[in-house]
Formats: sequence, C-alpha cells, structure tokens
Amino acid sequence: MAGLDKYAEKTSFFNRSLTIQGHRATDSTPKPSHNLNPSLNRTTSITKFYNPVETVVESSLKGKVKNLCRLFEGSKSSSSKPTSTAPPDPLQKQKSNKSVLSESRLSPFLSLNNSVIRLPGTEDRIVVFFTSLRGIRRTYEDCYSVRMIFRGFRVWIDERDISMDSAYKKELQIAMGEKRSVSLPQVFIMGKHVGGADVVKSLFEIGELAKILKLFPVREPGFVCRCCGDARFIPCSNCDGSRKLYDEDEDRHKRCPECNENGLIRCPDCSS
Repeated sequence: MAGLDKYAEKTSFFNRSLTIQGHRATDSTPKPSHNLNPSLNRTTSITKFYNPVETVVESSLKGKVKNLCRLFEGSKSSSSKPTSTAPPDPLQKQKSNKSVLSESRLSPFLSLNNSVIRLPGTEDRIVVFFTSLRGIRRTYEDCYSVRMIFRGFRVWIDERDISMDSAYKKELQIAMGEKRSVSLPQVFIMGKHVGGADVVKSLFEIGELAKILKLFPVREPGFVCRCCGDARFIPCSNCDGSRKLYDEDEDRHKRCPECNENGLIRCPDCSS
C-alpha cells in the first residue's frame, strides 16, 4: 500500500507539470494583431494622420478643376452660336456696327435736320470751334485730333480759335445756350450742330463722316495758305497789331475798330 501511494504521488506530480507546461504552451501562442496596443501599430497611426490631409488636398484640387471646367464650358457655350447656311446680310452687319454706338452720338450724323442748335450764316461750310492753348491737355488733344480728321479729307474748314478771338467764344455760347456749359471742340456742318470730339471720332471710325463730307469740295493735297500759313489770322494792317490809332482831331489814342483784342484780323484769303 505504501508503494502505491508513492506511485500515485509521482504520477500526480508529473501530471501537474504537464498541465502547467500545457497552459504555458497555450499561453505562448501569438495573439492576433487586433488585440495589440493601437499606439504601437505604426502603420495604422501613420495612415490615420496622413489620410485626412490627402483627402482634403484631393477634394480641393478636384473642386478647382471642376470650377475651371465649368468656366470654360460656359464661355464656349456662350461664344458658340448656331451657324446659318444663308450668307450674311451686309445691311445687318452695318446695323450691328452702328448699334455699338449710342443713339445720341449717331443722331446728329444720321439726320442733321433733327439738330435743334443752329449757327446762322454757316450753311455752306464746316465750322470747328477749338482752342490752340495747351492749358488743359485733354481739351487740346481733342481739338487737335478733330482738326486732323477733317484735314485728312482735304475739305475746307472754317476754324474758329476762341483763344485768339473772344468774339468766337461769345458766338458759340449764344448758339449753344448761355446757361449750358460748353466743352471744346464743337463742330457745325451746314449750319447744324453735330457734336464734340467723341461724336466726330466715333462716326469717323464707322464711315458716316465720309458720306457727309462728300458734299463739300476737296482741296489740293498739301495746300497751305500763302497769306497766313494756315494760322487763320494776320496782324492788323490798320494799327500794325498795336490795337491803337492816333486821332489828330482829338489829339489822343483810340482803340482800333478793325482788329480783335490781340491786334489780329481774319485772313482774307482762307477765312471769310
């Protein structure tokens, strides 16, 4: 009996060691990766950190590209018009070109009879009121450009420089209305008011001015007045430009009645 008890004790000891080793063996098996600490999993942490930035950049780029595509598609759709097989009508082209300008600019040229402002005594000529002074650069450039446009057609122009003769300024104010503020230059054709520099330039570009100027005679190319050199004024021959005359009867000086405030008279050859 004593021998059996010792054998049982030995077997139980070995069984315990086996069970411990078995438990250890089972415990030593690697656990799945999802049970590890997430802070130690570098791949997941890096992807979690960089994925939002990439998605934001991609979404912003996609949005910009879409907006650009929409803009280009919109411009193409607006510029593309249905083409007609019929040939274009030249009259419609002229009307479309004229419609670019306002009616207020076109009305003096298209119908001079509708002009309310008149300049009496100038029904047979073109009159341009301007200034030769360069005090205001914009005004001087407008006056110069209008004069060059008319001279390009080689038609005779009655140029009236208000800086050389104050009577022209009064004449223009009476014709335009004394209460109105008048800018220079101002053009009258056949005694009827046309407009300023903007009107002349715009109608010159579309060809309406050339149609009206066909009614006037053309001078020789390079024509220059021999008397005044196209200055339109010469010194007064009565007072020699001094504006004063000596009266022997009254024994005093008087104002010369023939010249203006600058001692000038209009050229008898090219101005009348």
